[in-house]
Amino acid sequence: MGRYVFKLPDVGEGTAEAEIVAWHVAVGDQVHEDQNLVDVMTDKATVEMTSPVSGVVVALNGAPGEMAAVGAPLVELEVEGAGNIKAVRPKPEKHAAAGAGPTTHSEHERRKPNPPQAEQVTIHEQAQPAAPAPRTVVARAPGTRPLASPSVRARALDLGIRLQFVLGSGPAGRISHADLDAYIAAGGEVPAGPRERDEVEEIKLIGLRRKIAEKMQESKRRIPHFAYIEEIDMTALEDLRAHLNATRRAEQPKLTVLPFLLCALVKLLPAYPQINARFDDEAGIVRRYAAVHVGIATQTASGLVVPVVRHVEALDIWQSAAEIARLAAATRDGKASREELSGSTITVTSLGALGGLATTPVINRPEVAIVGPNAIVERPVVRSGQIVVRKMMNLSSSFDHRVVDGYDAAEFIQKMKQLLEHPATLFMD
Repeated sequence: MGRYVFKLPDVGEGTAEAEIVAWHVAVGDQVHEDQNLVDVMTDKATVEMTSPVSGVVVALNGAPGEMAAVGAPLVELEVEGAGNIKAVRPKPEKHAAAGAGPTTHSEHERRKPNPPQAEQVTIHEQAQPAAPAPRTVVARAPGTRPLASPSVRARALDLGIRLQFVLGSGPAGRISHADLDAYIAAGGEVPAGPRERDEVEEIKLIGLRRKIAEKMQESKRRIPHFAYIEEIDMTALEDLRAHLNATRRAEQPKLTVLPFLLCALVKLLPAYPQINARFDDEAGIVRRYAAVHVGIATQTASGLVVPVVRHVEALDIWQSAAEIARLAAATRDGKASREELSGSTITVTSLGALGGLATTPVINRPEVAIVGPNAIVERPVVRSGQIVVRKMMNLSSSFDHRVVDGYDAAEFIQKMKQLLEHPATLFMD
């Protein structure tokens, strides 16, 4: 048997370190080649680290939330063959020189090798799998936070069950719905009626959540945001969208509001190059882009991620819709590549049905602008002196006031309003 040390590889150009997000193996686990060992996060994306060999895990280096340098050892495996590191062997003892005095009895005992049968017993005991721990209801040590999904926590709260008394059978003691059922079946108390709750849950920000927190803090600290909100009558566009969806071909994607918004950006940004830009405030350089690379803020189970629809100026509305859907699915499944998660020149953020009346979106630094459609709702408005019901939407936006003047930002949104309220103009040269 040999030892194989798996080191953190270079996971991206210019990346010197990565954060350990989650381990998928534990010491003693048998792993196979290409099995996922650990998830690490760079500035660009979360990356799965797979095992290049098969073997048994004998050591893990680093806890979730810790940083690992490129080239640092992550996992040590016991493998068949020589492995990639030399086993540490004890230094041979020096024999007494010729003419030296006789060996004492204690020295003879120290040099005496262990009997072969003892070594065989030790090997047999190491190979014997550990017996599974019986399921019992135990209290965790004070300060130890039980691991559980939000749905499990919500159910436990409804049942009045304190999770620190529930044994988790998942990885790292994670509690599942089955564990709750077992706890109740074993006679765990389920208090009836309201009760006082004084639990305090401490959650360390790691992985994507930590990265989001850092980016939002840096953006708000460094960028003087100028917010602008305008009301848009979406009735005509919604009628057009409903017609296109009803008559689309089977292979064409269903249209949402976002592809129309991207069409409007393509129409307007050539006249407002300072908005389709990135500001390197450390170098004092604004880079204006002819290409329109739109970041689409996408909510995932881990947090907000921004995949990028590239070269929207070269796509028609159906192609834009298909690319938005593809990227959203890949992002939510955690399969978006680093290239698909970087390089945007302007961002669109949308809360969909939860859009509310208005928002003040945070700019995706180093970009200088972000726009966000809010919920479309029917409400009474005055048209030609008459009260009529129209489908109305507020369009929220934020701009970097160092690069974009307030007048230019307001004019940009007003022209976008005109395009969206008269959607035929989106498709006219």
